Amino acid sequence: MSPAPTPAPTPFPPPEDARRVQAGTHDDPFSVLGRHGRRVAAFHPGIATLEAVSGAASHPLTRHPDAPDLFTGHLPGDAPYRLRASDGAGQSWEYDDPYRFGPVIGEIDEYLLGEGTHQRLWQVLGAHVRTHEGAEGTHFAVWAPNARRVSVVGPFNGWDGRCHPMRRRGATGVWEIFLPGIGEGEVYKYEILGAEGQVLPLKADPLGFGAEHPPSTASTVRDISGYGWKDDAWIETRAGHNARNAPISIYEVHLGSWRRRIDEGNRPLSYREAAAELVDYAHDMGFTHLEFLPLSEHPFDGSWGYQPVGLFAPTIRHGPPHEFRDLIDAAHRKGLGVILDWVPAHFPTDAHGLGRFDGTALYEHADPREGFHHDWQTLIYNFGRSEVANFLFSNALYWLEEFHVDGLRVDAVASMLYRDYSRKDGEWIPNIHGGRENLEAIAMLQRMNSLAYGEVPGILTVAEESTSFPGVSQPVDAGGLGFGYKWNMGWMNDTLDYFGRAPVHRKYHHHQLTFGLLYAFSENFVLPISHDEVVHGKGSMLSKMPGTDWEKFANLRAYYGFMWGHPGKKLLFMGQEFAQRAEWNHAGQLDWGVLGAEWHAGVQRLVRDLNALYRATPALHVRDCEAEGFRWIEANAAEISVYAWLRLGAPGDPPVAVICNLTPVERTGVRLGLPQAGQWREVLNTDASAYGGGNRGNLGGVLALDRPHHGLPASAELTLPPLSVLYLMLDGV
Repeated sequence: MSPAPTPAPTPFPPPEDARRVQAGTHDDPFSVLGRHGRRVAAFHPGIATLEAVSGAASHPLTRHPDAPDLFTGHLPGDAPYRLRASDGAGQSWEYDDPYRFGPVIGEIDEYLLGEGTHQRLWQVLGAHVRTHEGAEGTHFAVWAPNARRVSVVGPFNGWDGRCHPMRRRGATGVWEIFLPGIGEGEVYKYEILGAEGQVLPLKADPLGFGAEHPPSTASTVRDISGYGWKDDAWIETRAGHNARNAPISIYEVHLGSWRRRIDEGNRPLSYREAAAELVDYAHDMGFTHLEFLPLSEHPFDGSWGYQPVGLFAPTIRHGPPHEFRDLIDAAHRKGLGVILDWVPAHFPTDAHGLGRFDGTALYEHADPREGFHHDWQTLIYNFGRSEVANFLFSNALYWLEEFHVDGLRVDAVASMLYRDYSRKDGEWIPNIHGGRENLEAIAMLQRMNSLAYGEVPGILTVAEESTSFPGVSQPVDAGGLGFGYKWNMGWMNDTLDYFGRAPVHRKYHHHQLTFGLLYAFSENFVLPISHDEVVHGKGSMLSKMPGTDWEKFANLRAYYGFMWGHPGKKLLFMGQEFAQRAEWNHAGQLDWGVLGAEWHAGVQRLVRDLNALYRATPALHVRDCEAEGFRWIEANAAEISVYAWLRLGAPGDPPVAVICNLTPVERTGVRLGLPQAGQWREVLNTDASAYGGGNRGNLGGVLALDRPHHGLPASAELTLPPLSVLYLMLDGV
């Protein structure tokens, strides 16, 4: 009887695995590639030969019969090895095999990722330069739970998704790989094979720390570790600068158009240039905080940053991440807080972005009634998905911790709170209770605020919220959303409408300026005259004002005097502080040349002095958010368009009387009540010649007599200059 034939050895790897690696369809590449016992397999297209090198010995690898770019062979022992490739033309090079390295993500991180509760998501996902198992390189990790295969691609592998497919981490939906030899500045994207077997458009890294200059769209490896902060003194005192009883006067800036280098191709300032020029200017003007329109990466300049793609990447338009830190550090050393606009409400549909990231509606809702913004043609985050909420609240913490940002102004909160926001009947889906509130978005915002205030002492958050939703700036444990402050959009709309009217008609709209006091203390308010008021045909602040040129400037000075005397923190958009004539243009720079004209320079001096007075005078700020800090003197003088009130601080703080005459008629002998007899001096008069006014008023002060009026124990007769605001304080205090 003849012996049975010896079976042919099973090829390594098996033919089907080899073909799938060759085709780029294998969903578990680490089961095939790398070292398995004494056998090794490596995929490397476009080369002539490949060998494994261990110590002084080299071991040739041969092409797999079923996959021409897959090389396999035996490697005795268990010592580390490298791969040596040659191109057949005399060139050879060695490199570490990515598939010989073990996982980087640990069990605790894996658990938190799977649960959607990893507070510091950026420490695990994204691209991290590091040393792993003795080799230097970059660890890549990305969430794509419905993908069949995810690969890192870039110039280092010819953008070939078959070369570096990643390891799936169990049920987390996360894929990871360590690529030795890849470091700072390398450009990359993710190639994803969707659940249906389709290769998707290349995707930028959702947690990438850097990006290419637009219009290019790839992510860039950026090492964000190891910055040498010099702002300890600021951080220790920050809580006091952001408190409800602190003077907060915010200078809102679009960094791309504040100032440009006209002689260098009209380029915007770099972060480092802004660290000197912008910081010095804001400090000189007396502002307490800088607020930047979104600086996370965005593809389209015309979105001003409000359609971001790279939420974890400071835009490369002004420099790399460390240079952005230089700007923040410089601001802190000048005593300025930094607030970033943050956009968790929506994201653009650009192919390289988050939309259908793994071939499914992953970050967004599948149903457009929940997942698409018709106003902005953008996608809406699925706030109810734990991993998506995790992505957002972790991003908020990222800016606060990694970049020492002092606060976040959250954009478009109203659109997040209501499922029917800007939608007609039939275009939205009610919540589980049949209501219009977006319960999942509310929960995410509450979680974000709780995390931000709990993990980073002394910061602030501000909501751009235009409805009467209750408790926006109330603590979460009291049922509120947990924001520190809320933009007062009602005040802004009413006051701009009033000041835009010809003075002859103002008496018929008198209570547009008093109405805001009915709700002024229902939230912790910021009074915002933002970028939104000087774009899209709305004109500049100066152009909104009625009358002749002189009257326009006088009206604007009066408006600012009214605003700084009104309860609430202050915010001006750049250019408004010197009465720029033209509407804001994001593609140019502010019209700094107008400061050569005295009226413009006068408005700038007024804003500087208002800031100085506001900061130095407790009565003007310590009770900005409390009803006890305000008392009307005269609220009903509609026929002459005169308003007067007291600002009150803590017990013992000298009060300030604020008096407004909002017609172009000088009024003499106007008797107003005051809280105490004695000599009262003008500490500010918007009609002063230094500001471009006529220098009318009460230059020697006024004498208040023990003559009760307006329910106060004393009173005085005043001269009220036309279109002006006066601030009075008792002499000697």
